[in-house]
Amino acid sequence: MTSHRRLRELLADNRVSKDPRQHWPSWINGDVPEDWALASWVAVRNMFTAHGREHRRLRSLVSTAFTPRRIAAMRPYVETITTELLDELAASPARGGVDLRESFAYPLPIAVICHLFGVPDEAKPGLRRIVDGVFDTSATPERVRATQYELYSLLNDLVAAKRADPGDDLTSVLLRARDENEGKLDERELVDTLILLIGAGHETTVNLLDHAITAVLRHPEQLALVRDGSVSWEQVVTETLRWQAPLANVPLRYAVEDIEIDGVVIRAGEPILASYAAAGRDPERYERPDEFDVTRSDNGDHLAFGHGAHYCLGAPLARLEAEIALPALFDRFPGMRLAVPDSELRPAGGFIANGHASLPVMLDGLPNPR
Repeated sequence: MTSHRRLRELLADNRVSKDPRQHWPSWINGDVPEDWALASWVAVRNMFTAHGREHRRLRSLVSTAFTPRRIAAMRPYVETITTELLDELAASPARGGVDLRESFAYPLPIAVICHLFGVPDEAKPGLRRIVDGVFDTSATPERVRATQYELYSLLNDLVAAKRADPGDDLTSVLLRARDENEGKLDERELVDTLILLIGAGHETTVNLLDHAITAVLRHPEQLALVRDGSVSWEQVVTETLRWQAPLANVPLRYAVEDIEIDGVVIRAGEPILASYAAAGRDPERYERPDEFDVTRSDNGDHLAFGHGAHYCLGAPLARLEAEIALPALFDRFPGMRLAVPDSELRPAGGFIANGHASLPVMLDGLPNPR
């Protein structure tokens, strides 16, 4: 579904489910191959693939951990990590030319999400590699199986460690919620919930930072508007989310019953792919949809974080990170520019995550003092 209006309606329609175990006959009947590239996106048992009462049950438990107060309390940590990463860039012997996705857009969200969930430092490199594999929809069946094994092993170890020595992190909070609400969250659902929150929690922010940096470097006149105070970094973030949704396509939803849309019938049991990236470029909704324009006033209804019952719980954290990191980066390196032409910026693999394989920039000149 690529139309903004129609997708928004479907995302809030109770006749559309995300639970394949109830509403996708091909999955129920075993017709979907085990080595299908998207099998892991469908097979997980968490609020991402739940519907109705089950979704409300799971989301209510997760919501106790993802409170606005807890997210707001992350601000000092995000600021500290941002400063450390910028210091490393400023001190790098290769400061003239760097891959900013690798050295900034990626390490900030992974550090934040690992801190939030209490992932130990020694597990961070493995977690990053594994999550990259989850989003790689071009992986071989053997690689998909290996990635799933590694992911469950890592998170089962994390759960065991936090059960033995709980802290104030979200993994411990979810464990307490599980123990205090016995029968409302089983062990598989707990681990699969961590997969959703940790995986999507950092990949979305990586791509948001990646595209926001790219966009303002490609449009220096709009960066000038930010610098002179005409528009805010919050507006940059919102327009980036519309212009380049961090997750381009999100599988899958299923029609619970026949649904007619503008004379076309989606039959009960048919799968639906939500294309958030296409919806953000819908010419029926936005004037000049392919143009990045930070002065837009009509982009607040973008669907980059979803809509309806499945709206992303982590959206405030992603925004917090971006609205701290972006001004800090451009204040420290005011002469920064892309190191390659637009045509040489290659997309990352897969059709779910929407980011670049790398983001080469020239930092140029002396950085501003801290």
